[in-house]
Amino acid sequence: MSVTAAEGFVAAGCHAGVKRRRYDMALVATEDLKPVAAAAVFTQNKFAAPPVLLDRRRLRENGGRAAAIVVNSGNANAGTGKQGLADAEAMTVATAGALGVPKETVLVCSTGIIGTPLPMEKILEATPKLVAKRSRAGGHDAARGILTTDHKAKEAVVRGSTFTLGGMAKGCGMIAPNMATMLAFLTTDAEVERDALQAILRDASDRTFNTLNVDGATSTNDTAILLAGGRRGAPDMKEFADAVHKLCEDLTYQMARDAEGMTKMVMLRVTGAASDDEARIAAKSIAENNLVKCSWYGGDPYWGRLLGAAGSAGIAFETEKSMVAYGGVVVSRGGTNARHDAEAVAAHMRNERIEIEVALGLGTGSAQVIGIDLGPGYIKENSRTS
Repeated sequence: MSVTAAEGFVAAGCHAGVKRRRYDMALVATEDLKPVAAAAVFTQNKFAAPPVLLDRRRLRENGGRAAAIVVNSGNANAGTGKQGLADAEAMTVATAGALGVPKETVLVCSTGIIGTPLPMEKILEATPKLVAKRSRAGGHDAARGILTTDHKAKEAVVRGSTFTLGGMAKGCGMIAPNMATMLAFLTTDAEVERDALQAILRDASDRTFNTLNVDGATSTNDTAILLAGGRRGAPDMKEFADAVHKLCEDLTYQMARDAEGMTKMVMLRVTGAASDDEARIAAKSIAENNLVKCSWYGGDPYWGRLLGAAGSAGIAFETEKSMVAYGGVVVSRGGTNARHDAEAVAAHMRNERIEIEVALGLGTGSAQVIGIDLGPGYIKENSRTS
């Protein structure tokens, strides 16, 4: 089990017909159908999809409570205007009716293609069947129901001393800091006040989901939701926060490994920047640079491309203070070659996971992103609407 590992939660997944054959709907709900504390973080894209707009409003109006989340994949319900908002509302109404709960306690998420209306007849017909399937054993089916171009379900569990956290996520392309085409649904049986829950989820997302950069594209539908049922009482808050971070980190690495066409996962650190903000800007510039990403695919420690991307990022940059290291081996100082063990670097570049540091030598600012290489697999996947 994953999203249902915590006490008090059930889930389900089914095929509604949004996609040809694969599961395309999912449900996560409280077992007793009572609303619980709900924290959420959403895309920062101003072209946000109707489900994001509806969930933001609903959580703001109900004080951050939810009894269920209904999800469809295969269609993002984005770029669909007023009808899209009405359709998102209709999904919550149908789910609420089948569960016997107020619609105000149901959240909705969608993921998939942009600009196409939802096939609401199929979704509404499938909703009662989805609700009827819900059980504690339904977590994996739910994790299957939220996938789009993912190759496999992404699930994780963290067990604390007095609580359990479970989660599922989807996302493997169109991913950038401030989240990506990604959805994540987390549950816990810990009792945590909503404002504290929100702060913990925000911090964990900033340190995990928001460090993943597959292609620099920030989606219209990004959403992460954490439900706290409270069945096992109040936890040690530090332990709980660390556990939420660990769960989000696990799901982030799973998304990185499943990235479209991925052969290399790069842990890129920018250090010595004038500020953390400038470090983040530089790291993002490097991780999104197609020349850099191609060198990662080819296993080429082409440090000049890294410095070129950092130097064009619009941050404080002084060539003579810079340093670049691959796998802890310094290959460049002061903007030129540094004598090093080339075979050690080449061996490191053959790994699936590569570690790179770009040091700017200007201050104490630092940032880390998880980058992905660029090869034929990504191009093939994204050369068509998906």
